[in-house]
Amino acid sequence: MTESGAAPEEEAPHCSRKDCRADAAWVLVWNNPKVHTPDRRKTWVACDEHRAYLAEFLDRRGFLSETVAVADFEG
Repeated sequence: MTESGAAPEEEAPHCSRKDCRADAAWVLVWNNPKVHTPDRRKTWVACDEHRAYLAEFLDRRGFLSETVAVADFEG
């Protein structure tokens, strides 16, 4: 709560790429089957610039499930 009693505005998520502070535009949904149960959904968020880099990192390991625009993500 702010001093006025109103709830603070939720801050936009920032890209998960190390040292990037850009607003996220994408949600990368992933799961490591060796560690997580099949229904577990982990997420990273990415800006437009780092979407492909982060998706490739997860996909190479067989972890990437889907990529969804932040505005469309329900989770």
